[in-house]
Amino acid sequence: MVTTQRTISLSLEEFLKLPETKPASEYINGEIIQKPMPQGKHSRLQSKLVTNINQVIETNKTGLAFPELRCTFGGRSIVPDVTVFSWERIPVDEGGDIANVFKTHPDWTIEILSPGQNQTKVTANILHCLQYGSKLGWLIDPEVKMILVFYPNQQTELFDLPEDVLPVPEIFAELSLTLGDVFGWLKL
Repeated sequence: MVTTQRTISLSLEEFLKLPETKPASEYINGEIIQKPMPQGKHSRLQSKLVTNINQVIETNKTGLAFPELRCTFGGRSIVPDVTVFSWERIPVDEGGDIANVFKTHPDWTIEILSPGQNQTKVTANILHCLQYGSKLGWLIDPEVKMILVFYPNQQTELFDLPEDVLPVPEIFAELSLTLGDVFGWLKL
């Protein structure tokens, strides 16, 4: 599946006034780029990641994971597959409820590569998050069963063995996942 890209001269503010698309569109460097429609492996991994991360960090009130949450910061408006925010950084509205609009970077961004999706553009979104304050980024490739882990100002690591314990941001240290756990969710 190929991502749709439209070159339209719009400001970020004008883009944010447009109706949402399905799948979501992102605003990157003045361009509107529609994400590919999630397929089976992508959907399963996204669902299990959000559920398993929240079982640990939401229960402890250290953070919260969100699927497909629009985050607008640093001149971009992106929709990572999974975003994770520390509890105290979750935006709230005047009533104390979770806000609808997140004008900040996640603490942890997770992208799941879809068939036909441009790995360089997905990586660029992860790097953008790190540049603006995210503590960690994962790029999951379900086809080759590998995960690239990106850190701010540090070399990227590749995890490709089932027993590899995957790094998580220090604020979520109570969470432990292996590569085998993640890709095991694809088995029926």
